[in-house]
Parts: sequence; C-alpha cells; structure tokens
Amino acid sequence: MNIEKALDVLDQMRLENGAYLASLSDDYGYVWIRDVVYTVLPFIFTPSDRYEKAFHALFDLFKSYEWKIDIHTKKKPVYLYEYIHARYSKDLKEIPVEWGHAQNDAIGAFLWGVGEGRRYGQQVIRDEDDWRILQKLVDYLACVQYWQAEDNGMWEENMELHASSVGACVAGLKAVKLLVNVDKELIKKGEETLRFLLPRESRTKETDLALLSLIYPYRVVDRQMALKILSNVTKQLERERGCIRYVNDQYYNEGCEAEWCFGFPWLGLCYRELGLHDQAEAYYEKTLSILPDDWRVPELYIGGRDVPNVNTPLAWAVSMSYLFLKSLEDDEHVQKHRNSISQ
Repeated sequence: MNIEKALDVLDQMRLENGAYLASLSDDYGYVWIRDVVYTVLPFIFTPSDRYEKAFHALFDLFKSYEWKIDIHTKKKPVYLYEYIHARYSKDLKEIPVEWGHAQNDAIGAFLWGVGEGRRYGQQVIRDEDDWRILQKLVDYLACVQYWQAEDNGMWEENMELHASSVGACVAGLKAVKLLVNVDKELIKKGEETLRFLLPRESRTKETDLALLSLIYPYRVVDRQMALKILSNVTKQLERERGCIRYVNDQYYNEGCEAEWCFGFPWLGLCYRELGLHDQAEAYYEKTLSILPDDWRVPELYIGGRDVPNVNTPLAWAVSMSYLFLKSLEDDEHVQKHRNSISQ
C-alpha cells in the first residue's frame, strides 16, 4: 500500500489559510481546533509548512476573538456560547448555532501543539501577538478552573468532569511552561484530579477511547496507568472495524455502537509509545484491514453494519492511520540500519 496517498487526501482538506476541514462531507465541513492539532501530527518532527501554517491559522482565529478570551481570563463562562468555540467556518468565524463548545481539551491540545512543535523546531510563534495569545490561553484555563470544570469533552457531549480533558490541559500547560508564565500549582491541580479520576474517564464512563490521548500524544500517565487504560479499552471497546468510543454510545447506533476507524492506529501508537512492539505490529495488521486503497478513511462504520458514515474521509482518521503506519516503517528502517552496522 502506498501510504503517501494519505497526504494527498489530507491536502484536499487543507484550506488556503492553513487550517484543515474535519472532513469533506457537508456535516463536517468546518474547522475544529482539536481536529487541526491531530491532523498535523504527522508533520511535527521536522519544520513543516503544513504544521506551522495550521498553527498560524489557529493563532489568527484566537486573535479574532481575543476580546472574548479577555473576558474569560477574569470571569468564568456560564453559557456554552461564552466558551472559546470548538468549531468554526472555513474562514475561521464563529458559527451562531447552539453547540457543545465547553471543550477544555481543545485548548490544552493547542497549547501542547505549540510547545511540542517548538521543541521540534517548528516556527509556530511569529510575533508578540502570538506570545500574548499564548499567555491568555493559559490564563483562560486558570479562570475556568479546568482541573475541576465539567465540560463537553472530546466527543462534545454531556457536561461532566472528563479525565481526557484534564489530561490535555496538563499536557498543554507543561509544554508551554518555559515559554510563558504558568503557575506550577496550575499543573499540580490537574495532576491531582487525574490521580483521583483515572483509570475512569468520568463519573458515568468507566473507560473511553479519549483516554488514549493521555498515552499518545500527551504522555501524561505513568506506564502502569497506561497499561491499565489500554487493557480497559481493548477489552471493552475494541470491535471488528475499529473501536467504539464508549459503552452505549448512541452516535450512529443502529442496534449497537458505531466503530471508529482511528481506534486501531491510535491503539498501535500507544503500544509503540510503550515499547510493546509485538502488540503494535498486531494493530498494524488491524489498521491495514480497515484502510481503503484510496486512503479516504471514514470516521466510523455504522453500528452493526459494514457501512461507513458520511464523514468520509475524516482528516483525523487519515492522519492517525498514516502516522502509525509511517512510524512502524521508520522503526523497521532504523532496525535494518542497526543490524547492518553490527554485522
């Protein structure tokens, strides 16, 4: 399989401003902060126009609504529209419809992407305006008290305290603590919440696919907790064509929960992160089993049916699949090189 086709598919969803649509479907023809961060993960390791311009676009988005951020660095949002919005139009404008915008993990993801990107030499911060926005986003998380705040979480659903949201904020704050002013207590409070909540995702969910983010890409749990999360996810959520998000998920449920395609490569990336290469190889085969030849990876297969939903391709699913397969190919190349040196 020519995995470089994935980049062509991603480029179809790339906008002139550098951001990415979540999908080419009418349902998902929007820009989500979180989706953009995950979509450009394959480009993080070396300075990349795709990575840098995506974050420049997000910085510009935040500057457009800096007045709102200013309000909520001092006063907690009450209504969902008061939060920094989670999704935007193609020209990066707010969409005036009711939505689950309380998604603290999206802000954590952006901070992480900035800090981690700079670590790899990405020129994501251009000027004093960007530095100012970065500081205000940290202050925003402090104001909303992310460590104890109920939010809509990664799946934009019910308001409760989500471990995946708290973990994203912890990762983001750690990533930028040398770039801007981050009170160490701000990180400590989040870490205390994770110790209390994990391995559960929330009060209502014993486990959730979103918890994988705490292993990859965020790396905010120790090995023991990572293995517990992986055990729970594989035993409870893994299915034939991917993973369900959580037990009794009603999204595209037609008798049983929908199976999300990026579940397999995400599990593979987590096992690779832990150095468990045999398990990672197993998910290599599982990922290949659900990849179409044209790399238009669906969001999910409808519950109980071998039918993808309309959000095909999903940028995040294409990106995660490409990243996982590419990383294993690179591992194999490195191993062959080491073997040739030792002979």
